[in-house]
Amino acid sequence: MSQPVQSQAVPMTPDANATTADSSAAMPPLSPWPVKVRWFEFKHPVSALSKVWLGVAAWLVFLLGWHYAATSGDANPLFPSPLAVLDALWTLFAERGFASDVLASLKRILISFFLACSIAIPLGILMGAFPRVESAFGPLVSAFRYLPAPAFIPLLLMWLGTGDTQKIALLMLGVIWFLITLVCDNVKQTPVDFIETAKTLGGSRRKILWTVVVPASLPNIVITCRQMLAVSWTYLVIAEIVAATDGIGAMIMRARRFVNVDDIMAGILVIGILGLVCDLLFRGLYWLMFPYLRRR
Repeated sequence: MSQPVQSQAVPMTPDANATTADSSAAMPPLSPWPVKVRWFEFKHPVSALSKVWLGVAAWLVFLLGWHYAATSGDANPLFPSPLAVLDALWTLFAERGFASDVLASLKRILISFFLACSIAIPLGILMGAFPRVESAFGPLVSAFRYLPAPAFIPLLLMWLGTGDTQKIALLMLGVIWFLITLVCDNVKQTPVDFIETAKTLGGSRRKILWTVVVPASLPNIVITCRQMLAVSWTYLVIAEIVAATDGIGAMIMRARRFVNVDDIMAGILVIGILGLVCDLLFRGLYWLMFPYLRRR
């Protein structure tokens, strides 16, 4: 007769006991209470609904503070309330044809920024990819980057006249040198392993540039363009205050002559809204172009 097989207990070795103790010690104790999320938490994700509510709350605090500062007893009579600015904005669009000024300014911004990108992006890519190109153009770009764009206004007026060409050139000078430098830095962030692997696989310089360097740098280049477009909007009033007959800056200067502070603040508000719309459009473009980065 066959005897029943008795199961033998396998003794735990000291290493196994140590591993089990370490793993149990590494696991945090379970708590029946929800985890409290602190405001200042590093790298903590924020839900879309929370972003909306926080943004709305910040705007409400700003508008309430503005309204209180403008309507309090010690308020400056030249500091209008938000309601007065909105009323002036409605009057500008409904009675004074302000829409044509907005379109003129938007056209100048888009044309100047497109021309700046068409020069800065290719040159920045070449400077970031090839050190010899950077050695040739780097000192020139660095020198022009420190020159204030408004200083060129007298020269541009003498060279280009008082038309749109002068204003577009000034807007270009305000962003092109910084854009070249930032694009160059974006291209330099391309991992060296990518380039060396492409060389090992027999890729030519042209092919490596278009299939490795440019695709790896393109997300950061789009972010750089979005940031520099905001800088371009800051030069708009400067470009339109000299010998301009249309545009948001020209309207602000006309309002200054008659001390219409509410019109001036309405023009500033429109610039901020247009800049925000352009920023959102760039964010949407980034979301569409790089779906593999949406969750980062």
